[in-house]
Amino acid sequence: MDKKIKILLIEDDKIEILKFNRAISSILQKHIITQANNGKEALSLLEKGLPNIILLDLNMPDTNGIEFLTILKSDDKLKHIPTIVLTTSDNDKDISECYRLGIAGYVLKPLKYQDYEKKISTILAYWSLNEFKK
Repeated sequence: MDKKIKILLIEDDKIEILKFNRAISSILQKHIITQANNGKEALSLLEKGLPNIILLDLNMPDTNGIEFLTILKSDDKLKHIPTIVLTTSDNDKDISECYRLGIAGYVLKPLKYQDYEKKISTILAYWSLNEFKK
């Protein structure tokens, strides 16, 4: 049975946030979404409560995705949170570094909305089937 999952979306681009919200609008009742505009804001939100998964963009101001991952994965209270990078960067160095830091997945944002919606639905369907430790 699919579970309601708590998702922290870390994304600074307003259009990408709108696109994400549109893509999940039909399944929104199944999930709780919290949004942060950058890694610094996300770390502050994590002090108030932990999500089941994090969807992370890499290219952000203040604390970017790689900097956020470095902090997250070095913190014993936070490093267990599955983090999926959701980005436009197909740079091999970024991909390697993210996996080295311990991400659960690296997903490129497609240009076509239908492809984007399908990827987001697949990610959330997969993670809603997983068992999470509190």
